[in-house]
Amino acid sequence: MQRQHSYVSANEAIALIQSNNRVFIHGSAATPIHLVNQLKEQKDRLHNVELVAITLQGVDLNDEALKGHFYINSLFVSDSIRKAVNSDRGDYVPVFLSEIPSLFIKNILPLDVAIIQVSPPDKHGYCSLGTSVDIARAAVNVAKKIIAQVNPNMPRVHGDAFVPFNKFDAAVWIDEPLPEVSYAEGSTEANEKIGAVVAELIEDGATLQLGIGTIPDSVLKNLSNHKNLGLHTEMFSDGAIKLIEQEIINNSLKKIVPGYCVTSFLLGTKKLYDFVDDNPIIKSLDIGYVNDPRVISLNPKVTAINSAIEVDITGQVCSDSIGSYQYSGIGGQMDFIRGAALSEGGKPIIALPSTTKNGISRIVPFLKEGAGVVTTRGHIHWVVTEYGAVNLFGLNMEQRAKALIKIAHPDHQEFLERKSFERFKY
Repeated sequence: MQRQHSYVSANEAIALIQSNNRVFIHGSAATPIHLVNQLKEQKDRLHNVELVAITLQGVDLNDEALKGHFYINSLFVSDSIRKAVNSDRGDYVPVFLSEIPSLFIKNILPLDVAIIQVSPPDKHGYCSLGTSVDIARAAVNVAKKIIAQVNPNMPRVHGDAFVPFNKFDAAVWIDEPLPEVSYAEGSTEANEKIGAVVAELIEDGATLQLGIGTIPDSVLKNLSNHKNLGLHTEMFSDGAIKLIEQEIINNSLKKIVPGYCVTSFLLGTKKLYDFVDDNPIIKSLDIGYVNDPRVISLNPKVTAINSAIEVDITGQVCSDSIGSYQYSGIGGQMDFIRGAALSEGGKPIIALPSTTKNGISRIVPFLKEGAGVVTTRGHIHWVVTEYGAVNLFGLNMEQRAKALIKIAHPDHQEFLERKSFERFKY
């Protein structure tokens, strides 16, 4: 690997960050783990540094010892910051994923520093944002200072990913593996059944959006007999590789970026990172474009597959919190639910197991106190559990309750029927 460009130590690079700065941290598989850990080591000289990010992997910012030094102002909550966000050491900004770039561009959240991870510069001096273009593209465009972790393990992904090396205020050469997640592991019998049910709703020629988790992976396993599928999704993982290689996903019928798989970030195993490296059919684009419902709706038969924590019997979907406890975030769910609804032949789908691991029903009479409504009862269409699929669009409240109870776990149907009767007096 050529190393003719100028690099500094992690200690020198992080020294660019000062107290009271707002600092963006690159996320998902692109989380610059080494630099984040170096930032933590320098905490004693720093005060009131605000950290903004979406999902982070491979780091832990929950330590109470960071209080007063760093404040986590999260745009999407993950395990690495969840405890901090639900304390006085952080908070959560409710925002559609598609609109996060505008927070940076319009100086609603002006950025002093962006810490990113990139591929080594090519022969033209350009590095790639690799596995995560998403909101990082906008952050790099507007941050006053950019600190780059240059990693030979970061794939060179095409699209909106390229950044000239000379744009970096400091670059650190770090050779370390990227964080890996295998959604094929830990799948349950319920998730496998859900995958089969959802696959039956997907038509030939559909454009797919896949959320995060084991359910989308289970859906992909059931698409081997489909034809001419397209991919326009905020993220994808290993499960899509086989379908792309078999040209089941060939993007031939898409109207937006036809012929290419469009995404904004990638999270999976090294197999995925190797697959997308310098792969010309993969375009990773700015999340403000990929997740724009107006753009999404122009593709045919957009089938958006997203999950939830709980759904009430009127169709309100909580996907970001457990009561008032902030668990994740709005993310891109509503971007694609609305985009799919406006697409010709589109199908917005909320797919979830009928119960939690502890046997508690996810279909409920009322959402928990403090729960966040991500998809409203006005936006909901299809809901899928391992017991079937129902389309709530056009149904009144009583009809919705009856439909949802049919796909609830049998152990909870009697309770839900009683609560539904009390509410609607049918």
